[in-house]
Amino acid sequence: MTLILQRKYGDRGTNGTIYFLGDAVCHTIELPWRDNKRRESCIPEGRYKLVKRTYAKNGEQIGIPNVTGREAILIHAANNAQKELLGCIAPVTTLTGEGTGDHSRKALDKLKELVYSLWDMEAEVFLVIRG
Repeated sequence: MTLILQRKYGDRGTNGTIYFLGDAVCHTIELPWRDNKRRESCIPEGRYKLVKRTYAKNGEQIGIPNVTGREAILIHAANNAQKELLGCIAPVTTLTGEGTGDHSRKALDKLKELVYSLWDMEAEVFLVIRG
């Protein structure tokens, strides 16, 4: 099963929309593209297998392993990429500017419900990121 993240790059942040089977699931915010620099850039475009990661502080999260030159990339809640992200992807309900949005927790819950239901059906879930 494949989710598509269609991105639009800006100087202050990267905005996108995640689609599944042609339907929009949620919008996303990320840091701007800065040549995949750790903690300062969104991750490169490509195809990534999503995995479940469990952290003591944040519980279960959707992880994006195998990002060249990066580690611990997650999909987690945030409403301002510059203030709250270090290279991860944050789902948001509404985009409010470059790298900003609102109601991230609600969007994350919706995305997790979809991804976890696919995992429950023993499906592999991939995220394809496009510009």
